[in-house]
Amino acid sequence: MSTTGPRRRVGIEKLRGYPCSAALDYRLLAEVRGEDPDHPTKLLFMDERSVNPCWEDPVTMAVNAAKPMLTAEDLESIELLIVGTESSPDQGKPISTFVHRFLGVGPNCRNFETKHACYGGTSGVMMAAHWVLSGVAPGKKALVLAADQSRMNLNERWEYVMGGGGCAMLISDQPDVVELELETNAYWTKEVGDTFRPTSKEEAGNTEESLYCYLEALDGAYDHFKRKNGFELDADFQHHIYHVPFSAMSRRAHRAMFKREYGLSGAEIEQSFERKVLPSITYSRRMGGIYTAANFIGMLGTIDASPELKPGDRMSVFSYGSGSCAEMYAARVGDQAKEWVASTNMKERLDRRRMLTVPEYEAV
Repeated sequence: MSTTGPRRRVGIEKLRGYPCSAALDYRLLAEVRGEDPDHPTKLLFMDERSVNPCWEDPVTMAVNAAKPMLTAEDLESIELLIVGTESSPDQGKPISTFVHRFLGVGPNCRNFETKHACYGGTSGVMMAAHWVLSGVAPGKKALVLAADQSRMNLNERWEYVMGGGGCAMLISDQPDVVELELETNAYWTKEVGDTFRPTSKEEAGNTEESLYCYLEALDGAYDHFKRKNGFELDADFQHHIYHVPFSAMSRRAHRAMFKREYGLSGAEIEQSFERKVLPSITYSRRMGGIYTAANFIGMLGTIDASPELKPGDRMSVFSYGSGSCAEMYAARVGDQAKEWVASTNMKERLDRRRMLTVPEYEAV
């Protein structure tokens, strides 16, 4: 990126989520499992989860996230298509080829799939943004999708953090929804084995190890972020978005950051969390664990559920993927963010999902 002349803009021109067509009330699940119904809602901040019936998978979720927001002009302009997922049914053929076909994107388009646990969507967005900013294809745009579904975890201890969904991001030099400040991006990586998906139908993990890996990665990425940019975490950011394997992880992450930086009391941190972080989990607590789409569903929630939010407000975003890689960056609210996100009717589409009984959920 050039260091002379005006700063060139890049980011998310259009952003849309897909919440699936069926859902399960987690309090109902807890009652059937003989547990306290407050456990998922008050401890994990998980109220509902999206459920994939047999006609939904990562391909259909990605397509359904993108298709309603793309015009014929958008489709003609797309020359890069990336799908981030850890739920691909094929270890060779990328699901981006199916998405390309069902969206009707033109043939002169590079496409591929990115896999790095929950970090895959962020890696795709950053590659796409740098491609746009490079200027190698003036006027052209990139489409990045993130779509994942939980595998079967009936009666497992982590059953209350499962979910599914998709999100679509049109990346261009018109960042009407979210402008990315790419010069701020900071990273941290370390090989760990906290999760494991040996096949497309199985999923396993060590929840305690995963929690500590996440917090270690948050520390490492933030150290790099602070050293690189000199930001003041509280004063320079109106909102914070943390990766959410489950929604309450945002609270733990915020507590760790603000206790470390400012030595605040628990009550002070809670006030900060409710003001600056809580909007970001508006939709994740109704969709469950959404893996590669988590940060971008968090952006939708932040924009939609923050009445005081205005164009130019800055958000810090922390992305994490088991295995592991973490990234922290700054982003600004775009000029059309409020209007665009409202037009996607995310809350109404969540409300329209078919609510399942527990036997129906288990059968699915």
